[in-house]
Amino acid sequence: MELLIEKIEKGFDEKKVLKGGSFVFEKGKIYGLLGRNGAGKTTLFNCISGEMEYDGGSVKLVDDGKEYPLEYEQIGYAFSTPILPEFLTGYEFIKFFIDINKKRIDNLKSVEEYADMVCLARDDLDRLIKGYSHGMKNKLQMLCMLISKPPVILLDEPLTSLDVVAAHEMKELLKSMKKDHIIIFSTHILQLARDLCDDIVLLHRGVLEGVDEATYHSKDFEDKLMVMLSEDDGSDNEVAFNNADQYNNTVSGGSSEQYNNTVSDENISEENEEETDIDPYEF
Repeated sequence: MELLIEKIEKGFDEKKVLKGGSFVFEKGKIYGLLGRNGAGKTTLFNCISGEMEYDGGSVKLVDDGKEYPLEYEQIGYAFSTPILPEFLTGYEFIKFFIDINKKRIDNLKSVEEYADMVCLARDDLDRLIKGYSHGMKNKLQMLCMLISKPPVILLDEPLTSLDVVAAHEMKELLKSMKKDHIIIFSTHILQLARDLCDDIVLLHRGVLEGVDEATYHSKDFEDKLMVMLSEDDGSDNEVAFNNADQYNNTVSGGSSEQYNNTVSDENISEENEEETDIDPYEF
């Protein structure tokens, strides 16, 4: 199975963010989507997921040589800031999600069994989601994908602000899921991409470009990547990949608060991209 993106275009007023990018993403791999601030990574995800209409091009699934339009229910989208109904308990939310997706769930399990899959403590199931940490909310997002098993999974900065334990658990979970899914993972942190992803895809100057295997595994990959992304694209933003040292500090024992401060200091936010209304129950 493949996700086929062909000549996708999207602009806002006079600014064109996506300029005919094309790429083929394969099942069984985790792809790291890298780009400078404002390159259009979140815009691309919104276009793929159907949260935003694109101006041109197409997004399709290819299975057994046949092309199909990508349907909304075939996509799992994990947002950098989880959007969940905070007035529900963890148990109530999982039960609700199971109930509305029963027809497409294989080997239905109990709420407690699903919670165990993402190491969510059973005592926490009776707490309101409002009181959950960022990491716990992220686990609920990922659990929705484990339950519904969409073929395409989009992860927009999902490890931002997680502590060392939660980040490790999330990485191991993604690695265990990849054989059955097409997973695209956006990040600004080069070291994180290298730790987790099988292939790297660049979004630069509005187009998608794969990084060949020889370059990806070379000792001077970071230097080569900086050269590839250093060409002026009309943006005043700085390349954010120098966060690798801070990321290393986080995964070796730094706190989520320290990492969150790093992210805030680097102002890692997609600029010039429109916000869209998102249904908190759809993942």
